[in-house]
Amino acid sequence: MARRGLLILIAVLLVAGLAGAIAVEDDAADVALDRPTTSSVAVSTTSTAPTTSTSAAPPPATPAIDSATRVVVTASGVVVPVVSVNSDGTVTVRTPCENTAVVRGARAVGPVTVVLDPGHGGGEPGAVGANGLSENALNLAVTGHVERTLAAAGVTFVSTRTGNYRVTLTSRAAIVAAAKPRVFVSIHHNGDPDGPRSGPGTETFYQHRSQDARRLGGLIYEEVVRALGQYQVPWQADTDAGVKTRLNTRGGDYYAMLRQTAGTPSVLAELAFLSNPPEAELLARPDVQKVEGEAVARGIIRFLTTRDPGSGFTDAYPRTVPAGGGGGKSNCVDPPLG
Repeated sequence: MARRGLLILIAVLLVAGLAGAIAVEDDAADVALDRPTTSSVAVSTTSTAPTTSTSAAPPPATPAIDSATRVVVTASGVVVPVVSVNSDGTVTVRTPCENTAVVRGARAVGPVTVVLDPGHGGGEPGAVGANGLSENALNLAVTGHVERTLAAAGVTFVSTRTGNYRVTLTSRAAIVAAAKPRVFVSIHHNGDPDGPRSGPGTETFYQHRSQDARRLGGLIYEEVVRALGQYQVPWQADTDAGVKTRLNTRGGDYYAMLRQTAGTPSVLAELAFLSNPPEAELLARPDVQKVEGEAVARGIIRFLTTRDPGSGFTDAYPRTVPAGGGGGKSNCVDPPLG
């Protein structure tokens, strides 16, 4: 009887252990199913001073390079398109300033679904807030949160810029052409608004010939406006804030990042007005940078996984003043690649 009782006890324990294992596996399955719409990014500590990360999250990379490799990340962390893979183990690449260089120790970037583009960089600060926060640093910090949220959802990505250095517009587009992603998003913050607005003055510009780009722009706009709308600040905006196209004098897309990436659904997102001092103070907070980045990522994930149409579509009024300058080779200095 004692032996029989012992056998029964062992059987009960085995069943309980099996049930516990099944329960753990079910929980893991639930987490995996939820990942496309939730983020596991840790909350950043807030600060009263303008604070941004100094670099974006490392791009996904694999160590093996072969003749099919089209994009690599150099030993110093710079993402560049490949010109040729050489027999001695080196790689000839197109640099951020459109030069040619031979590098060692690069890693191949595998197939990616998304290419992200933190606008400006290096000697091109973009908009600068009254608090000293520069757009190039802010764009990079927000992009880092987009990356982390996409990674948590299992979406592969690479970014055109991983630190504070110049990358020409043509070099950014060359990365897109080489990577052949499903989505390209250029991340910016705005300046020179028309006046006050009751909510965020977010703008997303999309390729005028692409319905996919239009839907992508509408989803990113929807998510960003919803996320930033929780903050009570005196917002500013252009009177045509929303999701729109802007054309040049030849009838093509005005922005080079949309024009030169034709064939990939592409959006240029101006998330908020850094030139507005109350917004600049808000954007200096790491927790708000995280909110922005997660919102952009949610828009991208919805584009990839749903048929949601997005919202906020409007017609842009004619612009006569050029939208800033820069982005070319003039005075461009390549960052260290090795």
